[in-house]
Amino acid sequence: MAKTLMIVGTGSDVGKSMVTTAFCRYFAEKGISVAPFKAQNMALNSYVTVDGKEIGRAQGLQAEAAGVIATAEMNPVLLKPSQVNASQVIVLGKPMAEMNFREYRETKYTYLKEIVTHSLKKLQEQFELVVIEGAGSPVEMNLKDRDLVNMKVAEWADADVILVADIDRGGVFAQVVGTLALLTEEERKRVKGIIINKFRGDISLFQSGIDWLENYTGISILAVFPYMPLPEWEEEDSVALSKGIAIKEHAELDIAVIQYPYLSNYTDILPLQLEEDVQIRYVKNGKEFGNPHVVILPGTKNTIEDLLYLKNSGLDKKIAEHVEQNRELVGICGGYQMLGEKLFDPHLIESSLPEVEGLSLLPIQTNFYQEKKTIRVKGTLYQTEIPVHGYEIHMGQIEWKRDYHPMFSIENGSFDGGHHDSLPVWGTFIHGVFDSDDFRHHWLKKLREKHHLPECKDRVFYSKSKESMFMKLEEWLVKGMREEGTRLLKTYIGK
Repeated sequence: MAKTLMIVGTGSDVGKSMVTTAFCRYFAEKGISVAPFKAQNMALNSYVTVDGKEIGRAQGLQAEAAGVIATAEMNPVLLKPSQVNASQVIVLGKPMAEMNFREYRETKYTYLKEIVTHSLKKLQEQFELVVIEGAGSPVEMNLKDRDLVNMKVAEWADADVILVADIDRGGVFAQVVGTLALLTEEERKRVKGIIINKFRGDISLFQSGIDWLENYTGISILAVFPYMPLPEWEEEDSVALSKGIAIKEHAELDIAVIQYPYLSNYTDILPLQLEEDVQIRYVKNGKEFGNPHVVILPGTKNTIEDLLYLKNSGLDKKIAEHVEQNRELVGICGGYQMLGEKLFDPHLIESSLPEVEGLSLLPIQTNFYQEKKTIRVKGTLYQTEIPVHGYEIHMGQIEWKRDYHPMFSIENGSFDGGHHDSLPVWGTFIHGVFDSDDFRHHWLKKLREKHHLPECKDRVFYSKSKESMFMKLEEWLVKGMREEGTRLLKTYIGK
């Protein structure tokens, strides 16, 4: 049976996912077969496995860092918020139901516990090491009795636990001491060390803090990791957008991404964000709209509600004016559906409205069905040899009413997406379409030509960029480890 190591945090956004990813990479490079695991994840950005299952984006990224194929067992329960108090519950990669949080908590615990423990056991049988990520804080006292993701998982896995705290937000001593104080005695025994994350400045000035924490808690500080923003990092939730995107002084292309309430899979935009000549802006209202070269309507967990948001905020008029100025409009997945004339939801899957008018910028209509389509796809830009790849996650199916001009030819002989015959408007169901370097470079080249900008020869290669990120993470982990941390890591590689 595999060894297990669990990473929990003093709160949300302390860096658990990044630390877990770094561990996965580190152990894989040491020749250990390692799998990531997160029993229950709540995330807007998801990942489609090779067999068409939907899991949290972080677990897909962690599997890539470990050099293994991601499976549904690595994130057996995924919650995707779809309304203010409800989420779509995805179990082993497939939608189970739409539930409010009370119903989910009170009726599904026993069933989901069996799913979680079975998934964990399966990974333990297949790998030498399972690195487990917790969620939020392990001491949310109102939730502990039905814990599916933190210290109960550590118990089921018989895992050693490392506690991660975020010094950048302040109050790190209270974070650590308070968390440990609220653990039970048995839970606290599992904590083998503490990691201080996001440290800025001269670490020698923190030595007295390290000494105090170790003396007070009796637990070793395994590492102090410096603050390290990674431009290639694929965040899971829109909270990351609140941190803002750096302004690029010399970026010549302005791309506005509409940030509606149920925005999802906005990692589609990351490869564009990495390009030095592209400035990405997330726009919530007309005042922020400006005069971009391109507007992107990204994916959404609730197409109809977010379409109504565009109309109620006046962004629909801004988008129409943008197209009238012969400036490009792109829709991805739910954003693609919004571009049509009508959206039909007879089963009331996404809202209480069975029919809604779209933006009427493509001659299409969308019909929502109860079965979700999740699949990885490969193909080419229509009538070219330019490759594209990505994945589809959607419940709405599009029907072109007339004048169909495909965007992409798919390797199974079908087509995806489409563009208007005279307006600069196109859409696609392919999430990750901009991950395809050749297509992204081609699209940006055409965009620059349209706006009479000289060719940009310094382009990013996303696959290499991601591999570089994994290397940086491993280096970050090794450099930040103190002697106690290095000694602990060796126990998981048999040295």
